[in-house]
Amino acid sequence: MGKVFRPSNREASILSRIESSKEMARRKAISAAWDSAEPLANAIAMKLVESELVETTNKNALEEQISQCIQTLGRADDFEVDYQVAPYRNLVPNPNVVSLYVTAFVLEKLIDHKAVVDIFGSDEDIYLCINQQVTKFTG
Repeated sequence: MGKVFRPSNREASILSRIESSKEMARRKAISAAWDSAEPLANAIAMKLVESELVETTNKNALEEQISQCIQTLGRADDFEVDYQVAPYRNLVPNPNVVSLYVTAFVLEKLIDHKAVVDIFGSDEDIYLCINQQVTKFTG
């Protein structure tokens, strides 16, 4: 029979503080992305096109779609965010929620947009490219 883990009050308090700090960092990142949605979307779109990960006929339409994605992220509840990023949650060891959400958007929804010709590279390449830009804006 397996051993039952019952944390003491001290352990429970430490675990609670760790979870609270993770949730606060998540909310802070989403808020920072929301506040700088336009410049962040521009930076992400430019980097994806420059890195030849996304081939598009209209860079402005790509930027607009990414901006709408970031604004949707700011209004989404926790369940919607978790549902969107679920297939990519194990892509990297300690993912940024904003980068993961935008990566999921690019891989699942943006590929069907009329301005996007094709998306190249692995899921991880796209995540790393997006995360590089998100980190500049969300700190």
